[in-house]
Amino acid sequence: MNRVIFTGDDFGLAVPVNEAIVEAHRKGAITAASLMVGAEHCRDAVERARQVPSLKVGLHLTLVEGKSVLEPQVIPDLVDAGGFFSNRLARAGFKFFFYPGIRKQLEAEIRAQFEAFCKTGFALDHVNAHNHMHLHPTILRLLLRVGKDYDLKAVRLPNEPPILSWRASRKSLGPRLASRAFLAPWIALMKHMFRMADMRCNDYLYGMSDGGSMTTELTIRLIKNLPGGITEFCFHPSTRRCSEIDQMMPFYRHEDEFRALTSESLLHALRAAGAQRIAFSDLSNMGRESCCESL
Repeated sequence: MNRVIFTGDDFGLAVPVNEAIVEAHRKGAITAASLMVGAEHCRDAVERARQVPSLKVGLHLTLVEGKSVLEPQVIPDLVDAGGFFSNRLARAGFKFFFYPGIRKQLEAEIRAQFEAFCKTGFALDHVNAHNHMHLHPTILRLLLRVGKDYDLKAVRLPNEPPILSWRASRKSLGPRLASRAFLAPWIALMKHMFRMADMRCNDYLYGMSDGGSMTTELTIRLIKNLPGGITEFCFHPSTRRCSEIDQMMPFYRHEDEFRALTSESLLHALRAAGAQRIAFSDLSNMGRESCCESL
């Protein structure tokens, strides 16, 4: 049986994002949300999620393009004076890898975000990282180490099948293949680290190459050709435009993604495909042979 996880990322970033994720769970396909604990509207997201206990909530670890939980003076090599992480992802990744002194600050901030999530009272469904930064081996190693203290059981595997995603989207085959070739060794390392940590994960992920453009039509085409195993669909929905999302993701079609998630035709496609919607926490109840098949 194909099993699918529909995740709404950036929960807490803005009120319209929070509205969309909760509404898309109540009336649509969303099964899980990834919470940005340092975001301005995190408290609003937490209050909304408490009204729908069937929505599973995980931690959207933020170490770039966002605000820290710790004060700037505690992690001066990670944030500016206002407590904001760098928007330059490649430069940040270089620093994380080559500057040993920065790792203590990274671990402190990662622990602070786990602790902030713990204080919400939600069971930890999963962890992933903003902009998939947990592909970085330094971050993943620290994430797994700290996660042991917070009952972490599942982490997103950013493993997108390039040919299947291209056939559905009908655009940008070259960049998809190039991205896959670049990420392949990091994904292999992630799988190895997950095995060592006995960590659960999805097998495949959609919403990387087409992030911000997961329309109804595209998602239905992807559903009709599921690769088997556990497939996660990553969305960034919003009920309307706002300054927070315009500043961070100006070209994303947030409202179209919200419409996709609440579309009856998408739900019909899932039923026709015989796909079971689950959350990451459900993976713990599956046998090892039924989960993380690609590990």
